Amino acid sequence: MTGQPPRALIVDYGGVLTTPLSATVGSWLDAERIDPERFHALMREWFGPEAAGNIAHDLEAGRITPAAFQPRYAEALRRADGTLPDAEGLLERMFAGFQTEHRMLDVLRAARRHDLRTALLSNSWGFDYPREGWDGLFDVVVISGEVGMRKPDADIYLHAARLLGMTPSDCVFVDDLGVNVRAAVRVGMIGVRHRDVDTTIEELEAVFDTSFR
Repeated sequence: MTGQPPRALIVDYGGVLTTPLSATVGSWLDAERIDPERFHALMREWFGPEAAGNIAHDLEAGRITPAAFQPRYAEALRRADGTLPDAEGLLERMFAGFQTEHRMLDVLRAARRHDLRTALLSNSWGFDYPREGWDGLFDVVVISGEVGMRKPDADIYLHAARLLGMTPSDCVFVDDLGVNVRAAVRVGMIGVRHRDVDTTIEELEAVFDTSFR
């Protein structure tokens, strides 16, 4: 970071602009009768520090379609009794509990009032984003499956910065996953790990030296 405050705010979608992913997924696991331990073990396999390329990465980068991914996902989530959750609509049901975090939308509106550039940077699981009103929130929207890149690969952060007309050091990136925040820092951005709205607002106000309330 230079002597000047950053000039752009980049935010994740799920878990930042929505209610926490953990609560949404927990309700979905209950409804589908999927063992939470099996699910979390699968997530560690696919997204842990030792994870190699896999079908979830392919989905996020747009190399396979949600329709092709869902049967394989259902198979990986096989219940203890041997049955599978219904593959059709599986991803839609997984994210159905997302609720908008309106205070974080207010942060983006405040950022634009302060003449900051804003962007969304999200890894997509075939989720149907509610894009109404986004023109008033974001200068740039980067969805992994639409650009063929995914977090935490460096290229997608650099791509978002370029679209904003900024250098990475001009940008603050907010995400609820530490691995994604650390990757942003490695390319030169300022990283903020989102745990709750109040803490994130406090950190952003300190970094930008302005009010977001």
